[in-house]
Amino acid sequence: MNDSTNLTTSIIQTINSIFETLFSSVDTTVYNILDDLVFIDTSILNDSIFKKTFGINSYNGLLVIANSLLVGFSIYYAIRLIYSYYMNLQVERPYQFIFKLLIFAIVMNCSYFICTQFIQINYLISNAIKILGKNIFGHNISFYELVKKLNLLISINQDEFNIFSFDGLIKSFITINLFNLIFSYALRFVIIKVFILITPFSILSLINNSTSWFFKTWFKTIFSLLLQQSFISIILLIIFSFNYSSNDTISKLMYIGGIYALVRANSYMQHLIGGISTDISNNFNISNKLFKNI
Repeated sequence: MNDSTNLTTSIIQTINSIFETLFSSVDTTVYNILDDLVFIDTSILNDSIFKKTFGINSYNGLLVIANSLLVGFSIYYAIRLIYSYYMNLQVERPYQFIFKLLIFAIVMNCSYFICTQFIQINYLISNAIKILGKNIFGHNISFYELVKKLNLLISINQDEFNIFSFDGLIKSFITINLFNLIFSYALRFVIIKVFILITPFSILSLINNSTSWFFKTWFKTIFSLLLQQSFISIILLIIFSFNYSSNDTISKLMYIGGIYALVRANSYMQHLIGGISTDISNNFNISNKLFKNI
C-alpha cells in the first residue's frame, strides 16, 4: 500500500515539476514577444525587403504594377466613353475622370508615406493609453508586466505548485490562452503587412465606381486590425486596475476574465467595426478541447 502511495506521489511530483518548468520557460522566453506583436509601430515598414516589394518610388515594386493599372483604367474608360455615344449610356464626364485619375494617382504613389503616418498615429494613441496607465499604477502597461503580475498571484516557483489544484488549472488555462494570443497576434501582424502591400491597389480602385467597394473593404479591415491595439491597451489598463490577492478566489477569476477579454478582443472589434477574424481559437479551440478532457 505504501509503495503504491509513494509511486502515485512520485508521479504527481514529476508531472508538477514538468509543468512548473514548462510554465517558467514560457513566461521567460515567449511572452516577451507579445508586446512587439501587438503594439505595431512604423518599424513594420522599415524592413528592406518589404520596402523593395512595396516600392519606394513609382518605378519599382508593386507601385509599378499599380501605375500600369492606371493605364488600364484609362483605356477602359475611353472604350466605355466611346461605347456610350452609340448606346446612349450614362458615364462620368471626361474632365471628372481625369481629375479623379490625377488625384488618386498622386495619393497612390504617396501610399507608403500615408501608411507610415497612419500607423504612427495609431501607435501614438495606444502608447498614450499605456503611458496613462504607467502614470496611474507606477509600472508599464504591457504583457510582460501582466505575466509578472500573474506569477505573483499564482506562484509557479514554489514546491507547493500543483497542476491538479485550482491554482494549477487557472495557470494552465491562462497559459494556453496566452499562447492563443501569440498565434492570433502573429497572424494579425502578417495580415497587416499584407494589407499595407495592397494599399496602392485599394486606392486605385477608387477611380472606378464599380471597384470602389474594394477600398471600403480594405479600409474597414486594416482600420479594425490597427485599432485593435488601442482596444487591447484599454483592456490591459482595466486588468491592472484590479486589486489582486493570492488568497482571493475572486481576484483569480477576475484575472481569467481579463485574459479572456484579451483573447476575444479581435472578435469584439470585428462585431463593432467589421473586418476579418484573426482568432486562432475559432479554428483550433485549444483550451476547450483540453479542459473537456480533464
